[in-house]
Amino acid sequence: MVERITYQNAENGYSVLKCRAKGYADLVAVVGTMPEVYVGSVLTLGGNWKVDAKYGRQFSVETFEETLPATAYGMEKYLGSGMIKGVGPKFAKKIVNTFGERTLEVIEHEPDLLIDVPGIGKLRVERIKESWAQQKEIKNIMLFLQSHDVSTAHATKIYRTYGDQSIDVVKENPYRLADDIWGIGFKTADTIAEKMGFGQERYARLRSGVMYTLNKLSELWHC
Repeated sequence: MVERITYQNAENGYSVLKCRAKGYADLVAVVGTMPEVYVGSVLTLGGNWKVDAKYGRQFSVETFEETLPATAYGMEKYLGSGMIKGVGPKFAKKIVNTFGERTLEVIEHEPDLLIDVPGIGKLRVERIKESWAQQKEIKNIMLFLQSHDVSTAHATKIYRTYGDQSIDVVKENPYRLADDIWGIGFKTADTIAEKMGFGQERYARLRSGVMYTLNKLSELWHC
C-alpha cells in the first residue's frame, strides 16, 4: 500500500513512492510510471530491484495493477489523499467513521447515503459522485490498455492525449497513435494493433506504414 508520495510528475505519471509491502518491515522505495496513484492505493507491481547511487535500493516498476483498499485504515488514507474532490483527511475520517469497511461500497453503489455524514451537504455529495466516476473511468482506460500489452508509459501518454475517448480511438484506429503522440511510432502502434486483432490489410495500417517508410528515407537522404 502506498504510504507516501515523494514525487509525482502530472504530465508523464513518473512517480517516486514509499510503500508498505508484505515481508518488509521498513517502507519500500518504488519508482516508475504510475499515473493516478494516490496515498492508500493498493498496488500489485511487476519490475526489478535496482540500486541507485544516490537513493539506494529501489523497486523499478514496469507494470502495475491497482486494487481498492479493503481496510478502514486504507480507505481513510485513500479518500483523504486528494483523489476525490471535496474530500480531505477531515471528511475522509468522518466518512469512514460512519460506514466503516463499507465505505467504498457505499460510494460506488449508494453515494446518496453520504448525506448522512456530518458536515457533508448535497453539493459535496455531487462532487464526490462526479470525481469518483472520473477516477473509475481513468482506471478502466488504463486497465484496457495494459490488458493489450500497452506499457504503462505509453498508456499514460495515450490517456493524456485522448482522455475519456482513449478506448474508442485505439479500437477504431490504433495507428492514430503514431501520428498524434510523440514517442509512439509505427512499430509500437503496429504491435498494439496486432494485439487487438487489427487486420494487416487495413488502409490505416498501410497508410501509416508508408508514412513511416517515407520518413525513414527522408532521414537517410539528409544524412
